[in-house]
Parts: sequence; structure tokens; C-alpha cells
Amino acid sequence: MAEEVLAEMVSTVFQIVATEGQSVNEGDTLVLLESMKMEIPVVAEAPGTVSSINVEVGQVLQKGDLIATIA
Repeated sequence: MAEEVLAEMVSTVFQIVATEGQSVNEGDTLVLLESMKMEIPVVAEAPGTVSSINVEVGQVLQKGDLIATIA
């Protein structure tokens, strides 16, 4: 079952840490977002393989936007 990682707030993609095909564990950082001059790590909530990264550095996200998918 694939896990969709969604943006929890309006923010900007600051850095992409994970790559497609990479194995991740629960708690591993996938991307860093920036909001109100704070860096916010987005982490995997379950172990798996990153099947897609759906954002680019500098992209502005709205709440609920798809960041990544983990299978």
C-alpha cells in the first residue's frame, strides 16, 4: 500500500533530501520546507521505498499538496 506524503501547511520547498528509488525508514527526512523563516522537515511515517518525489526546490505548496509517495 502506497503512502502519500502531503503538505500540512502553506510553505516553500527548501531542499529535497530523498531520491526516487531510495529506501527510507520511519522518521527519515524526505524534504525540508520553509515557512515563516523556519525550516520544517517532512519525514516518512512508515518504512518503504520512495516511488515519487512530486515537488521542486522553490515550489510553493498549499495545504494538502502531494510531496512524495512511499511504497
